[in-house]
Amino acid sequence: MEPEQGLSTEPGRHDFDTLDSRTVYEGAIVALRVDRVAMPGGVAANREVVEHHGAVAVVAVDERDRLVLIDQYRHPLGRRIRELPAGLLDAAGEDPVDAARRELAEETGLAADTWSVLVDVAVSPGFTDEAIRVYLATGLTVVDRPDPEHEEADLEITRVSVDDAVAQALSGEIVNATALAGILALAALRAGGGTEGRPVDSPWPDRPTAFDRRGDGS
Repeated sequence: MEPEQGLSTEPGRHDFDTLDSRTVYEGAIVALRVDRVAMPGGVAANREVVEHHGAVAVVAVDERDRLVLIDQYRHPLGRRIRELPAGLLDAAGEDPVDAARRELAEETGLAADTWSVLVDVAVSPGFTDEAIRVYLATGLTVVDRPDPEHEEADLEITRVSVDDAVAQALSGEIVNATALAGILALAALRAGGGTEGRPVDSPWPDRPTAFDRRGDGS
């Protein structure tokens, strides 16, 4: 018989307790686990969860008010798509904004004087804990770019006006979820008269931790 715990007759008050959990797959950048979760009405249901490092992305705006974007091959889609400079939070103990600085340099050969948090994105919370923090970076300067590898060795850097980037987002030319969120968040910020987002140390309660805990044995 299914467990009776966590029952509530009032919507929005149920405790979705995890009753047990098992790992199905563990790879280099994701793991898949299956949780048995207490549901309203005294039943339990399996929920598949893809664990992920989490990531950062950068809306980098140059002195001519253009966004620095990249066109990169993405194997699951089988084609190149337009994205923001971005990367995984896979270095132990690295602050997210430092990861963003590193990725901007590695992918575009640029650094920025001013940083702020533009928007946080829960990528697809129905099945994964992957979350991405998107930064706004301005005051760009050229720095050394490390030799790229794998897909990054083929990426193209392009600069697009903010208005054109918004148009590409709305036309379907840009489909990457993080890029869409960052571009449209910048447009919304400016429409409200803003020039910077939140402080770089703003709370990020949805930053993923489960996959990294596997690596440290906890």
